[in-house]
Amino acid sequence: MLGERIRNLRLNSGMTAQQLAQSAELSPAQVSQIERGNSDPSLDALRRIAKALNTPLFDLFAEREDRPVRVVREHSRMIVQSPRGGISYSRVSPGSGMLEVLAGELAPGAASHDEPWSHPPSEECVLVTSGTLTVEVNGEDFTLGPGDSAYFASIHPHRYVNYTDEIVRFTISISPPGY
Repeated sequence: MLGERIRNLRLNSGMTAQQLAQSAELSPAQVSQIERGNSDPSLDALRRIAKALNTPLFDLFAEREDRPVRVVREHSRMIVQSPRGGISYSRVSPGSGMLEVLAGELAPGAASHDEPWSHPPSEECVLVTSGTLTVEVNGEDFTLGPGDSAYFASIHPHRYVNYTDEIVRFTISISPPGY
């Protein structure tokens, strides 16, 4: 289903598989394998594909619904996890709107990305619910504990890091949704 959704988004945007591969910095073979459902792409690959398709990451997984009220039950949240298992996100908001809300868990010693990265103009607000989270923005570290939050523009290179030996749980709100 994921591969089919990516193929449909690519075709709707008028891109060839080769163009998507080039824009996402993946090989054409990788894109082909993903679109055919023969490969489980990494979180990094999915972020690159979403960016190339100008689509929020979680929109790769679900069709848009236009109902006035949408309820997301905890047991049916969409979950995305890094291939190494260091970070996982579950989507709290239904998606395809102007606001994306994610519940995150970051394993001890893990980071959201290997290096800080930026994405198209969005605003992010992260709220720590348990543990200690370090938010790196523009090379500066901000240490947050339970109840603390940080707000920043996502055009600034950033990442989340857990320098502790306990799982960190947090909520991120992004508007508009990014990659």
